[in-house]
Amino acid sequence: MATAAAVVPTTAVAAEAPAPRPSLTTEEQRLSGPVPQEILRRGGFADAAPDFAAALGRTRTLPQAQRLATDEGRRLWRRAVDRAQGRGPGPERAGDLSRDDDRPLYWARLGMTRAVQEWKPAFRLSGAQRTELTGRVERSSRGQDTLDLPAGTQVKRVVITGFDPFQLDADPRRSNPSGAAALALDGTTVDTPAGPARIEAAVFPVRWADFADGTVERTLLPHFRPGPRRVDLFTTISQGRPGRFDVERTNGAWRGGYPDNAGVSRTETVPVPPGVPTVRPQPQWTSTSLPYAAMTAAATGPFPVHDNTEVTEIPAGATEPADRPDGPTPGSTARAGGGGDYLSNEIAYRATLLRDAVRLPVPGGHLHTPVLEFGRGNADPATGTVTDPEFVRNRLAIVAQVRSLTVVAAANARTP
Repeated sequence: MATAAAVVPTTAVAAEAPAPRPSLTTEEQRLSGPVPQEILRRGGFADAAPDFAAALGRTRTLPQAQRLATDEGRRLWRRAVDRAQGRGPGPERAGDLSRDDDRPLYWARLGMTRAVQEWKPAFRLSGAQRTELTGRVERSSRGQDTLDLPAGTQVKRVVITGFDPFQLDADPRRSNPSGAAALALDGTTVDTPAGPARIEAAVFPVRWADFADGTVERTLLPHFRPGPRRVDLFTTISQGRPGRFDVERTNGAWRGGYPDNAGVSRTETVPVPPGVPTVRPQPQWTSTSLPYAAMTAAATGPFPVHDNTEVTEIPAGATEPADRPDGPTPGSTARAGGGGDYLSNEIAYRATLLRDAVRLPVPGGHLHTPVLEFGRGNADPATGTVTDPEFVRNRLAIVAQVRSLTVVAAANARTP
């Protein structure tokens, strides 16, 4: 056998050798744990990844696989939106977790991307092609490629964004109310004193690399450009501080290094992806254009809403960071926006920087929700349950107040 192998031309071996399958990501590895599996089962999404894997196994060409990845990703997003908004199958198929739960979508998506990694296709598939298929699942199952804003002057067009759950090594039960709000509000029309507003939503990963690769700009730019379907209002949303909402006044161009869902840290100036409109030189700070005075003054729900003006900066001529309660001073270097130095600050910075780059004259900025907490007696992930009545009540209250704040923002949006 050794002799026979030796006479095979090296080029032939290289041409026939399949591309090695990549290892599972840190997020995909978490999927096998008992908590994710319980959430999938009780959320009615346990079939999503196995069905996708079976369909993927039946594809015979790369274009077939690409279409499947996009179509099934969109189907998963729509299924999660329908569940959150009370449509779709009853409890016998939808599971007994409350319908507002964002976690089944998160874990089902990871099951689908894991299926792509583990797939043994009937044709040659390069590593780059496998990565591209994963990207199709990611984008389509997050609602990023199906934002559908109506044309015309009779309705205001609103885009909101949320995030995946995070800090899952500490507690894999965690939910993210910003993601739950995105599911609850996507495709809905709300009445405001200034007329109806159509809300479209998308969700983003908690990963530094995706942001550096331009996932935010790729999603938002088509809706920021001039045209009959251009957005009239946007707000990025994430989970923030306990017991309060914050409208973040200022966003900083700094990554503070906290590990993301992939276990990766980044400490650097926010990198602007090549090929997208931007402001040069890159600014250290961007500002909200949301109607923060109206949003903080209105009675929108049980949680107080703050106009947060705090930042951390290195003042001009200095070397050490300093906290500023009233925003940055001239010539300073960013070390944290009002929303901190993690990905919530970064999505706000990126969205408002893109707004400024294309000269989009509409309100936009970032909203931080209260931290979603489990009920008393259920705080320990080692002994606690994946849900409880207080946990559900808190998430429903936060989502309802996000809706109310969006109505206030839309009513006070002044666009040309």
